Amino acid sequence: MLIDTHCHLASHQYDQLDANQRAELIKRAQAQGINQMITLGAHTSDWIKNLQWAEQYPNIVFAALGVHPNDAALEDSDWYERLDAIAQEFPLAAIGETGLDYFHSAPKGIDEKANKQIQWATLEKHFELAKKHKLNIVLHTRDRQGSASFDDTMAIAKQFAGVVRPVFHCFIGTGNQATQIFDELDGLVSFTGVVTFSNASNVADVARWCPLDKLMVETDSPYLSPVPLRGKQNEPSHMIHTAQFIANEKNISFDKFADQTTKTAQDFFRLSPIK
Repeated sequence: MLIDTHCHLASHQYDQLDANQRAELIKRAQAQGINQMITLGAHTSDWIKNLQWAEQYPNIVFAALGVHPNDAALEDSDWYERLDAIAQEFPLAAIGETGLDYFHSAPKGIDEKANKQIQWATLEKHFELAKKHKLNIVLHTRDRQGSASFDDTMAIAKQFAGVVRPVFHCFIGTGNQATQIFDELDGLVSFTGVVTFSNASNVADVARWCPLDKLMVETDSPYLSPVPLRGKQNEPSHMIHTAQFIANEKNISFDKFADQTTKTAQDFFRLSPIK
């Protein structure tokens, strides 16, 4: 069994799917042994759709909700109260996707400094929500160059160390950065199909080195399909290729890899085992 720890089933790219096609998407994942998945909300407008997926497929699809840093400056000011209310009524798997993104430009009409300040404040509020509801948090960091978003995220996360565990999703950082996450935050990293790309050998190197109990696997679908499906719309079933690739890189059996990453994910997201 495997768990897709980060997908976006409420993405507009899946909006065209009717009920039967959605059911087939779930069945294709299950046919590959991917029996549970976490669907991530990235802005308030997709929260309800993510919750609907989780309600339609109980104990298979779980929802985590947050505000993506690229949307932070555009959200209504009451997003915190709305997410707080949802977390009181619905068993969320985590808070997020949230974080800091210095790769994309600020939204039109907002200067870069103000946009960063909004992202920082929004991230801190996500950590506060996670602490309040005893949930862990899913983080996004991305830089155009350097590591400022990672460094700033670490500084905020350290304020909640020992209380809120983070996972740095779609991890493309260095072994040194991963070590900081493990040692200073008791956090995790999660690898997408990027690890299979021929132009991302550094990511494969980190995945090969990474302690088996410190990593999870994800699709980030509908984005980042792994080789041999690169360029096609991604979906949870495709994660099998990423998992097989990392297991091979680590020179361990696929069953051992699947068993440990499943245990790690179920613990981090506090999931009930498949019955």
